[in-house]
Formats: sequence, C-alpha cells, structure tokens
Amino acid sequence: MANEETGAAAAQGQGAEQVFKIQRVYLKDASFESPMSPQVFIQQSQWQPQVALNLHTETTKFENDLYEAVLTVTVTVKNGDDTIYLIEVKQAGLFLIKGLSEERMGPLLGSFCPTQLFPFAREEIYSLVQKGGFPQLPLEPVNFDALYAQHLQQQREAAAAEETTH
Repeated sequence: MANEETGAAAAQGQGAEQVFKIQRVYLKDASFESPMSPQVFIQQSQWQPQVALNLHTETTKFENDLYEAVLTVTVTVKNGDDTIYLIEVKQAGLFLIKGLSEERMGPLLGSFCPTQLFPFAREEIYSLVQKGGFPQLPLEPVNFDALYAQHLQQQREAAAAEETTH
C-alpha cells in the first residue's frame, strides 16, 4: 500500500526532486544610440530628461531541463521632443529547472528569473550611459511579481472577452 501511494505521488510530480540552478548569466545583445550627438553636448539647453522604460521577457525551453530567460530592457531618454539616447539591453540567463509543477513554472520563469537578471541589465545600462557621456541614469528596482500578476490578469480578461464574443 505504501508503495502504491509513493508511486502515485511520484506520478503527480510531488515526490520528484525539485531543482533550480542558475547555470549562466550573459549579455545577449546591447545597443546604444545617441542621434543628437554631438549637438546635445554643444547646445547649452535645459537638461530635463523624460525617461521611458520598457520591459519584455521571453523564455525558451531546451533539452535536459534547461530554460533560457531573456529580459529585454529598453530605455528611451528625451529632452523635449528630441530623442537624446536609446538603449536596448537583452540580458539572458540559462537556468536548470526540474521537478516543478506547471503552475509553479509560470511565476518562476515570468517573475523570479527576470528579477535575477535585472541587476545585470541595470549595470549594463548604467555603463552605456556613462560611456555615452551622459549624466548617470539610476534605474529603480522593478517588482516583477506585480508585473507578472498584471500579465496574468490581462490574459484572463482577454480570454473572458474572447469567450463572450463567441
């Protein structure tokens, strides 16, 4: 009887060993554009930057329980109507994940992995801004748990809207 219960638990994934390991963190892509250089440095206009931050995540499953999570951070800085600089960084990580249920994988890949990657992306953005000759751009921490919850809510609303139209 005990063997049957153990077998049933293992079949449901409850008895399986759960593993989460960061295998590698790496910069997948980075770009810096400053279309107003050198004019922006020559003109003594008022520096009142408007910063727009855009985040995007995607994941890819590979064999052997490996997952790649890619966090794309796009920063656009304008002064008035002029785009002063645009940065896009794709920070990636390779994660070993096994023994987790499907319902636990969503938050792990959609929230926890991007949370691990963001400090690396923030550091790269900071460095690119400095190399571009501009004042520091400290990015505030991001609550990826809240963003993931918002994403799920939007999916539920879209599914509900889809059901009512059919």
